[in-house]
Formats: sequence, C-alpha cells, structure tokens
Amino acid sequence: MAQYEKDLNLKATELRLGLPGSDEPEKQLSSSVKSNKKRVSPETSEDSSASVVNRDRTPPAKAQVVGWPPVQSFRKNSLKKSEKEAAGMYVKVSIDGSPYLRKIDLKLYKSYPELLEALENMFKIKIGHYSVREGYNGSEYAPTYEDKDGDWMLAGDVPWNMFINSCKRLRIMKGSEARGLGCL
Repeated sequence: MAQYEKDLNLKATELRLGLPGSDEPEKQLSSSVKSNKKRVSPETSEDSSASVVNRDRTPPAKAQVVGWPPVQSFRKNSLKKSEKEAAGMYVKVSIDGSPYLRKIDLKLYKSYPELLEALENMFKIKIGHYSVREGYNGSEYAPTYEDKDGDWMLAGDVPWNMFINSCKRLRIMKGSEARGLGCL
C-alpha cells in the first residue's frame, strides 16, 4: 500500500493551508508569529531594518477618492433631466380593446378638455364632452381613472387638482361598461 501511495504522488495534489510554494505551513506560521501575536509576511526577516525596507517597497493602502470614478458631463446632464422628469405625474393609460398601454404626464395638461383632446389624438377615438348632469352620455368611450383608494371613477367627477393628486392610472372604457361609475 505504501508503494502505491508513493507512485500516486499524493503530496503534489494534496490541499493544504499556507502560502504558495511553502512545503511546511505549520512551521512557517509559528516562526512568523512574533510575541505580539501579529503575523509578519514571509519576505520580512526578524531584523527590524529589513522590515522597514520592505514596508517602503509596498505601496500604501489607497483610500477611495470622493467622486471617483469621474462622471462625464453628458451623464450629469441626463441625470438632471431624469430628476426633472421624475417631478412629472406619469400615469398609464389603457383603452378597451387595445393590447398596449401608453404613459402620459398629467402635469402637462391644465384641465379636463385638454386631457380629453390629447387622449382622442393619442388613440384616434372620439370621447366627446363631459357634463355634470349627463357625464359622457352619447359617447362611445368614457375615460375613467383609479384613485389612490383603488376606486374607479369617471374622469371629470372631481375638480382638476384633486384628479391630478389622486389619479394612479387611466382607462378609457366603452361607454356601455362605464354606466355604473357615474351618470351614464
């Protein structure tokens, strides 16, 4: 059995702890530990003058520089633009029968008529005008919105500023489906 182990050369493939190229990690570790229990690199000798020379050869640890890596000016400008866009009031808009959604910024519009005109142009539909008594009566589509509470309401039922602050998303429903939401 001993001859078999010698033929395999297990020492070359053996896993051990220690520095590369060292054959005896235990002996090296015990000789490199000083009285203050700190490890010393194996290149340094016990001589203090050699130790000082070695320390001068190794570069000092670098602290992270503030603002590194440098950011190019066009990236800074794009970050500023995205911060301004974040100030917008973006909501998703869906329409019944369409497989895709759009996003609009509600802060671009000053009133319901401006918003409705933009939605008509965006989806190439005719919504009509809203009246307090009749809602969107006679229109094929009725814009509804989900407020912060999760309730679906007709766009136009509340004042514009309240709508802007509470709207989470818009849905343009078929007029026949929107009958239970308001005056339709």
